[in-house]
Amino acid sequence: MIKATNKKTLLKSGRLDQFGITASIACAIHCAALPFLITLLPLWGMSFLANPWVEFSMIGLSLLIGTWSLATSYPKHKRIIPILTLILGFMLIGTGHYGLHSLEAILIPLGGFTIALAHLLNWKYARNCAHHF
Repeated sequence: MIKATNKKTLLKSGRLDQFGITASIACAIHCAALPFLITLLPLWGMSFLANPWVEFSMIGLSLLIGTWSLATSYPKHKRIIPILTLILGFMLIGTGHYGLHSLEAILIPLGGFTIALAHLLNWKYARNCAHHF
Protein backbone atom coordinates (compact mmCIF):
# COMPACT_ATOMS: atom_id res chain seq x y z
CA MET A 1 0.00 0.00 0.00
CA ILE A 2 1.37 3.40 -0.99
CA LYS A 3 0.94 6.07 1.60
CA ALA A 4 0.06 9.52 0.26
CA THR A 5 1.69 12.51 1.86
CA ASN A 6 0.44 16.06 2.08
CA LYS A 7 3.91 17.53 2.02
CA LYS A 8 4.49 19.68 -1.01
CA THR A 9 7.88 19.78 -2.58
CA LEU A 10 9.56 23.05 -3.41
CA LEU A 11 8.65 22.64 -7.07
CA LYS A 12 5.08 21.38 -6.71
CA SER A 13 4.06 24.20 -4.42
CA GLY A 14 5.37 26.89 -6.74
CA ARG A 15 7.71 28.13 -4.03
CA LEU A 16 10.71 28.06 -6.35
CA ASP A 17 8.94 30.38 -8.80
CA GLN A 18 7.82 32.60 -5.92
CA PHE A 19 11.41 32.78 -4.72
CA GLY A 20 12.55 33.49 -8.27
CA ILE A 21 10.02 36.32 -8.60
CA THR A 22 11.21 37.81 -5.32
CA ALA A 23 14.90 37.51 -6.22
CA SER A 24 14.35 38.99 -9.69
CA ILE A 25 12.34 41.94 -8.39
CA ALA A 26 14.94 42.56 -5.66
CA CYS A 27 17.63 42.54 -8.34
CA ALA A 28 15.65 44.97 -10.50
CA ILE A 29 15.03 47.33 -7.58
CA HIS A 30 18.69 47.12 -6.56
CA CYS A 31 19.85 47.98 -10.07
CA ALA A 32 17.32 50.78 -10.52
CA ALA A 33 17.85 52.40 -7.12
CA LEU A 34 21.61 52.02 -6.81
CA PRO A 35 22.53 55.03 -8.98
CA PHE A 36 20.33 57.25 -6.80
CA LEU A 37 21.35 55.81 -3.44
CA ILE A 38 25.07 55.30 -4.04
CA THR A 39 26.01 58.47 -2.17
CA LEU A 40 23.87 57.54 0.83
CA LEU A 41 24.96 53.92 1.23
CA PRO A 42 28.13 54.69 3.24
CA LEU A 43 26.08 56.77 5.67
CA TRP A 44 23.81 53.79 6.28
CA GLY A 45 26.72 51.35 6.55
CA MET A 46 25.60 49.58 3.40
CA SER A 47 28.32 50.54 0.94
CA PHE A 48 28.89 46.84 0.20
CA LEU A 49 25.73 46.96 -1.97
CA ALA A 50 27.64 49.07 -4.50
CA ASN A 51 30.20 46.30 -5.11
CA PRO A 52 29.95 44.49 -8.45
CA TRP A 53 30.03 41.09 -6.72
CA VAL A 54 26.63 41.82 -5.14
CA GLU A 55 25.06 42.45 -8.52
CA PHE A 56 26.73 39.46 -10.17
CA SER A 57 25.68 37.28 -7.22
CA MET A 58 22.07 38.38 -7.69
CA ILE A 59 22.27 37.70 -11.41
CA GLY A 60 23.84 34.29 -10.80
CA LEU A 61 21.19 33.38 -8.23
CA SER A 62 18.44 34.45 -10.62
CA LEU A 63 20.01 32.41 -13.42
CA LEU A 64 20.31 29.32 -11.23
CA ILE A 65 16.77 29.54 -9.86
CA GLY A 66 15.27 30.44 -13.24
CA THR A 67 16.97 27.64 -15.10
CA TRP A 68 16.14 25.06 -12.47
CA SER A 69 12.54 26.14 -12.03
CA LEU A 70 11.66 26.44 -15.69
CA ALA A 71 13.55 23.30 -16.73
CA THR A 72 11.71 21.18 -14.18
CA SER A 73 8.29 22.69 -14.94
CA TYR A 74 8.52 22.59 -18.74
CA PRO A 75 7.86 18.82 -19.03
CA LYS A 76 4.59 19.36 -17.14
CA HIS A 77 3.10 22.30 -19.06
CA LYS A 78 5.14 22.18 -22.31
CA ARG A 79 4.91 25.96 -22.81
CA ILE A 80 7.98 27.70 -24.18
CA ILE A 81 6.86 31.26 -23.40
CA PRO A 82 8.35 31.29 -19.85
CA ILE A 83 11.70 30.05 -21.20
CA LEU A 84 11.77 32.68 -23.96
CA THR A 85 10.80 35.36 -21.42
CA LEU A 86 13.62 34.24 -19.11
CA ILE A 87 16.12 34.36 -21.98
CA LEU A 88 14.89 37.83 -22.95
CA GLY A 89 15.36 39.02 -19.36
CA PHE A 90 18.96 37.84 -19.24
CA MET A 91 19.60 39.30 -22.69
CA LEU A 92 18.39 42.69 -21.43
CA ILE A 93 20.69 42.44 -18.42
CA GLY A 94 23.63 41.37 -20.58
CA THR A 95 23.00 44.14 -23.08
CA GLY A 96 22.89 46.68 -20.26
CA HIS A 97 26.15 45.41 -18.78
CA TYR A 98 28.17 44.74 -21.89
CA GLY A 99 26.49 46.53 -24.79
CA LEU A 100 24.50 49.69 -24.45
CA HIS A 101 26.05 51.26 -21.37
CA SER A 102 24.09 54.45 -21.93
CA LEU A 103 20.86 52.48 -21.34
CA GLU A 104 22.20 50.36 -18.46
CA ALA A 105 19.96 52.02 -15.86
CA ILE A 106 16.90 51.08 -17.91
CA LEU A 107 17.85 47.71 -19.42
CA ILE A 108 19.06 45.97 -16.27
CA PRO A 109 15.99 46.66 -14.09
CA LEU A 110 13.78 45.86 -17.08
CA GLY A 111 15.63 42.55 -17.39
CA GLY A 112 15.01 41.80 -13.71
CA PHE A 113 11.30 42.46 -14.05
CA THR A 114 11.22 40.35 -17.23
CA ILE A 115 12.80 37.45 -15.35
CA ALA A 116 10.16 37.86 -12.63
CA LEU A 117 7.50 37.73 -15.36
CA ALA A 118 9.00 34.48 -16.66
CA HIS A 119 8.62 32.95 -13.19
CA LEU A 120 5.07 34.23 -12.90
CA LEU A 121 4.12 32.72 -16.27
CA ASN A 122 5.81 29.45 -15.37
CA TRP A 123 4.02 29.33 -12.02
CA LYS A 124 0.62 29.98 -13.65
CA TYR A 125 1.17 27.38 -16.36
CA ALA A 126 2.38 24.78 -13.85
CA ARG A 127 -0.53 25.52 -11.53
CA ASN A 128 -3.11 25.28 -14.33
CA CYS A 129 -1.51 22.05 -15.53
CA ALA A 130 -1.70 20.56 -12.01
CA HIS A 131 -5.46 21.23 -11.88
CA HIS A 132 -6.08 19.11 -14.97
CA PHE A 133 -4.53 15.95 -13.49
